[in-house]
Amino acid sequence: MNLPLIIDLHKPHPRLGPGSRADTLRAIELAGLRERRDLEIADLGCGTGASALVLAESLDTHITAVDLFPDFLDELERRATERGLDGRITPLEASIDALPFEPESLDAIWSEGAIYNLGFEGGLKAWRPFLKPGGILAVSEITWLTAESPETTLAAPPRPPLTTRPSEIQEYWQNAYPEIDPASAKIAQLEAQGFTPIGYFPLPPSSWLDAYYRPLQADFDAFLQRHNHSDDARACVAEHQHEIELYERYLAYYSYGFYIARKV
Repeated sequence: MNLPLIIDLHKPHPRLGPGSRADTLRAIELAGLRERRDLEIADLGCGTGASALVLAESLDTHITAVDLFPDFLDELERRATERGLDGRITPLEASIDALPFEPESLDAIWSEGAIYNLGFEGGLKAWRPFLKPGGILAVSEITWLTAESPETTLAAPPRPPLTTRPSEIQEYWQNAYPEIDPASAKIAQLEAQGFTPIGYFPLPPSSWLDAYYRPLQADFDAFLQRHNHSDDARACVAEHQHEIELYERYLAYYSYGFYIARKV
């Protein structure tokens, strides 16, 4: 993976992964944050600020927007200034597995599409200490939308395997992210790590296609021109195009799930 090319491909776009303004607003409502005042929220893996900007516009809050890549944070600062929100968002260049916050200092931790970098369970363990008692965790995580059909037994008549996942997408995600699981398993992990789940919803196809993939595809030609159609640039586009085609074929089987939970 050529990291500078990945950054250059994604930096111009509002969303660096599946999700939408509507998804963020829905999660805000499920989290019960709308009526609270003087919130301290950390947006972890914020990218160019899609969710941080919505949080700052919608809530009485200060956002610490954390990302490892200064190019993304620079773009976030530019967008925040354009919207008059720069006084409510503080960019912080840091790794989401080495956060500088004090214990129990945050009212909420937000992370759309980034917890996979630590693994879901690893992220829960690492981030929980920074939340105040009763603090909110809101994260989106790749999730199977179907369970595998149970094996038939002699006592039960055979039935069509209606939810058996196609082997191509099963193998792709097991290689890319072995922690992918149905929502029931993710919710059980939340409970085991000291959270009370208070909301869940899967992202709709529009949050993948309209909000993320189609704008990315529209920029492929310009991206290739910027990099003189180099082998690395063409490989980067091909990898993303393959990901898009897999989603278009198998969108019934997986999505991001948005999980909202309260620290016990």
